[in-house]
Amino acid sequence: MVEYFTSNLWLVWIIVSIICLILELSSGDFFILCFAIGAAVAAIVAGCGATLTWQILVFAVVSALSLLLVRPKLVKKLHKPNRERLSNAEAMIGQEGRVSETIEAGGYGRVAIDGDDWKALSVDGSAIKKGTRVRVVKMDSIIATVETV
Repeated sequence: MVEYFTSNLWLVWIIVSIICLILELSSGDFFILCFAIGAAVAAIVAGCGATLTWQILVFAVVSALSLLLVRPKLVKKLHKPNRERLSNAEAMIGQEGRVSETIEAGGYGRVAIDGDDWKALSVDGSAIKKGTRVRVVKMDSIIATVETV
């Protein structure tokens, strides 16, 4: 089996490239994609009969060039600088939902937003009945401060 792979190193490079592409699906930042490109080019070089030293050198150079040339263009194209990328609690502000458990005056209740249930309190400390539509105005950790819509 080892003899088969040593005589067909292009197949090993193809497998490495496919593994890198699968790993890229879990990260999405185009870093591992550069190594998949390097492995694909190394597979082509291996198919042409180059030695293992040349294959590794081509893999390293093409991967480095991909990191320097391809990745920045992909990141810039897909992550536009004018588009604000909110995360976690910041993304909740402005979302609308429905009170799933009455918010007591000066106390807490529950609010359902996009299928998730959040601990909530009203912005002015008043009671909000179950079923009322609300909007998130502030997030403190996992507690949403809401107002009626």
